Parts: sequence; structure tokens; C-alpha cells
Amino acid sequence: MSGMPHAAQPQRGDFVQAPLCAPAVRNLGNRDFAAVWRAMQAFNQARTAATRDEIWLVEHPPVFTLGLAGKYEHVLHPGGIPVLKTDRGGQVTYHGPGQIVCYLLLDLSRLGMGVRELVRRIEAAAIALLDDYGIASHTAPGMPGVYVNHPGGLAKISAVGLRVARHATYHGLALNVNMDLEPFSRINPCGYAGLASAQMRDYGVSDSMDRVAAKLVSHLIRHLY
Repeated sequence: MSGMPHAAQPQRGDFVQAPLCAPAVRNLGNRDFAAVWRAMQAFNQARTAATRDEIWLVEHPPVFTLGLAGKYEHVLHPGGIPVLKTDRGGQVTYHGPGQIVCYLLLDLSRLGMGVRELVRRIEAAAIALLDDYGIASHTAPGMPGVYVNHPGGLAKISAVGLRVARHATYHGLALNVNMDLEPFSRINPCGYAGLASAQMRDYGVSDSMDRVAAKLVSHLIRHLY
């Protein structure tokens, strides 16, 4: 798809067909994090009570991102990978090719739920997707995201971080599918020293990114609407 989405002028061809009550879905391909972040902020600022919710699917070139409360001390040795301070919640995470990033531009007032309930439902959707592939996963007390059991303890397979402004959300979740996990060793993921990372490929998943993303969106819509 060419061009960055514009909040006030969505193009009909950009959308995956979905029920009117459900969000419009855009697949942005591989996009620079900062550009998509700016577009999310613009969408949030321009939206009205009549604006349809949207889900944006994207892969990013390698980047470390810090949340509002993020501490640079959790970025251990970034090397040549850029580090950006953002306005989402949470500490530090990594985005890179082979990871599905799913941005959720949702009207919380219209959904009738608070942030904690929204996070719970996002996590439940990711868990349901992983279950489709025979991957047992779960949440962890006090640690947003989705985890799998690992020989050394927990391993994070999906991260969740949101921004709420004007009673609506942006940012969202990241799901590790088929990527180079090495950059996670250069940070304390989500602020936890030694926290391992996992991905779907290591559990025998060979589906394309597009197929996994489509299934993830289906679960998100089912859990949120």
C-alpha cells in the first residue's frame, strides 16, 4: 500500500471487509516506527464520536522503544539500533522484521470499557490465537503481555503497550512470529532483567505473516466487539 493513512480521508480500498460495528483494518506493510507513531497521534487528534475504530498492522525496521516511564538503563547495549522515547505505557521493547505489530485505534467510550479490561481482552485474543497453533500461553501477574513456559522460566511472546488520549487508544500489541530475537538480549525487556523472548516459529508455526495477522485480527474483533 502506498502512502501513510490519513485520519480524515480513509480510502475504501485500504480496508479489510468487516461488520460495520467492527474496526476498519489496514495493512501498512513495513514502515518506519516514528512515521506510524506520528500518524497514530494525528488520527487520535482528528477523530470524533463518529470516527470508525481502526486496526493497523505493520512490521517495523529494527528499533527499541521506551514507554513514558521507560528508563534508559534498561537499554543495555543497543549497538546500531535506534532508541526512541514514546508516549505509550510500559518500559522498553524491541520491534523488528518478522514481528506483527498491531496498533489499536479504539474509542473507549464507545466500547464501554476501561483500560484494564481492554488490556485483558487484548491478551485473551493473543492467547486464543496461540492456542489455534497449539502453543500454550498465559498472562503473568503484574506483567502485561503474553508468556510461554521456557526451560529457564517465562518467555515473552507478545507485548502490550497503550496510550489513552481523548478517551481513545493508540499503540497496541506486538507478536513475535518469525524474527531475529537477538536484539531482545540487548535490553531488559519490559524492564525485567534476564526475561527471555520467544516466537511462534520456534513452536513449528510456518504460516505466513499475513495469515497469522488475519487470524489475530479475527480474535481481536471477537474479543473487543
